[in-house]
Amino acid sequence: MSSVSVATRIQETVDVIRERVTATPRIGIILGTGLTRLLKEVRETTELAYPSLPHMPVSTAPTHKGQFVFGTLGDRPVVIMDGRFHLYEGYEASQVVYPVRVMKALGIETLLVSNVAGGLNPSFRIGELMLIADHINLLGTSPLVGPNDDALGPRFPDMSRPYDEPLMALAERVAKAEKLPLQRGVYAAVPGPQLETRAEYRWLRAIGADAVGMSTVPEVIAAVHAGLRVLAVSLISDLCIPETLKPVSIEEIIAVADRTEPLLTKLFLNVVKQL
Repeated sequence: MSSVSVATRIQETVDVIRERVTATPRIGIILGTGLTRLLKEVRETTELAYPSLPHMPVSTAPTHKGQFVFGTLGDRPVVIMDGRFHLYEGYEASQVVYPVRVMKALGIETLLVSNVAGGLNPSFRIGELMLIADHINLLGTSPLVGPNDDALGPRFPDMSRPYDEPLMALAERVAKAEKLPLQRGVYAAVPGPQLETRAEYRWLRAIGADAVGMSTVPEVIAAVHAGLRVLAVSLISDLCIPETLKPVSIEEIIAVADRTEPLLTKLFLNVVKQL
C-alpha cells in the first residue's frame, strides 16, 4: 500500500483530468454490466481512459470499457463511468470506490448508479427495473475500513437512508409518466464471481433481499460518506427463485441487459433533465 494519502492520490488524478476537461460535472453516473446505451445521449464528450490517469484501477469485467466520459446529458454537465470495479476482480474495497471519490472531488453532488441483478422477489419479471430503496452488505468488507480521512467524510457515517428519498420519488414520477416498469426493493451485494446456489437464494430472500448482485454497495457507502445524494436502479436480468431455478450464463444476462436497457436509459435521461 502506498504511503501517499488517499486525498493526495485523488488530487493527483483530478489534476490530470482538469488538464483535459474544463467543465465541472454536477452529476456522476455509474453504468452497470451491459448498460452503456445512455452514452449515446451524451453530447460534447471527452473520453479519458482509466490507464491514462494516475492511481486509477483498470476494468476487467465483461462490457466494462474502462473510461470516464465527460459531457452534457439533458443539458446537465455529467461524468459517466463506462466501466466500474468489483471485489471479484481482486480489488480492495477502497480501490472499487476510488472513482466515486474522484468524481466528488471534480464537483459532483448527485450520483446515479445502475446494475444488472438477479430477481429474488417472486413478483418481479425479467427486464423490469428495481429502484434500490435499501441494501444488505454481504461483501464482508467496507470501503471505509482503515484510517479515516476527515476531509473525505466522517468516521461513522449514518446509513439509515443511503438512497435519497426525493430522488426516488422523482424516479417514480418519471417511470409513471413514461410507463416504465419500476418497483422498489432491497439489493443484496455478494462478492461473486460465482452465481448463488438454491440454498443461498432462499436465504437471501428470507433476510429481506429482493435482488442480488456483485456491485453498487461499496460505491454507495463511499458516496454517502462523501455527502452525495444517491439514486440506484437494478435491471432484473434473471429470476433467482429456488423452486424454478434454471442455469444462466453471463452471456444470457448481458443479452437481457442489452434488450431491455432502453428502459433504464429513458429513466436516467428524464431524471437527469429534472435535476
